Order: sequence, then C-alpha cells, then structure tokens
Amino acid sequence: MKLQPDQSDVQSISGYGPGWIAVDGERIDNSVVISSAGLRFDWQCRAFEDLDASHFSRLAAIDAELVIFGSGERIRFPTPAWLAPLIAKRIGVETMDTRAACRTYNILSGEGRKVVAALLVEIATP
Repeated sequence: MKLQPDQSDVQSISGYGPGWIAVDGERIDNSVVISSAGLRFDWQCRAFEDLDASHFSRLAAIDAELVIFGSGERIRFPTPAWLAPLIAKRIGVETMDTRAACRTYNILSGEGRKVVAALLVEIATP
C-alpha cells in the first residue's frame, strides 16, 4: 500500500554540478537561496570569502525551522557571529558542502519541513 505521493508541491533541486545547480529543471549559475515555502532569490556572493553577517541576517528574516548552508565545493563554517540573528530566532543551521546541502534540502522539503537552503555556487575552475 502506498502512503505517500510520488511528487511534492515544493520546489526541488533537480541537478547540480561544478558552478551550477538546477531548481525544478532551471539551471542557475549563481549562489541562491530557496525555501520549501517557494521563496527564491539570488544570494549575492560568488565565493566563501564574499560572505559576511548581512548574508545570514537576511536568512533570519525568512520563516523557517532550519537553514542548510551549502558552503561550496568543500565544507567551510561561517563565523559564529554571522549566525547570531538565526540563533536569536531559534532557527537551526547546518553547514555542509553544496552538493550535500542540495540532497538534504530535497529530503527535508519533501517531508514538509520549513527549510531554507542557502547555496554557495562557486565559479567552476578548469
């Protein structure tokens, strides 16, 4: 007996590779924030070194229970002070490389969780 539908109504990450991700089949070549509530906007950064507290304070304004931070091709952790606005609102934060963040977002959003993925999409190097 089947208890769950085959498809979810939330936007999902349908692919990823060096320097890009795809959301519902649309290729995106820049860093992006997506949410299970349907929000999507460019995250103005091309490298981990471009990030600062303002990037994470913008995430705190989104109604979510969890933010998944995809830190690019390898795992890198944000400065604890950057996370203060999220912690103050009791929003959980998980850091992983962007590929793992894509997979985790799909699982959690498919379960109906209020999740946001902040994905650093770095310029592909030859």
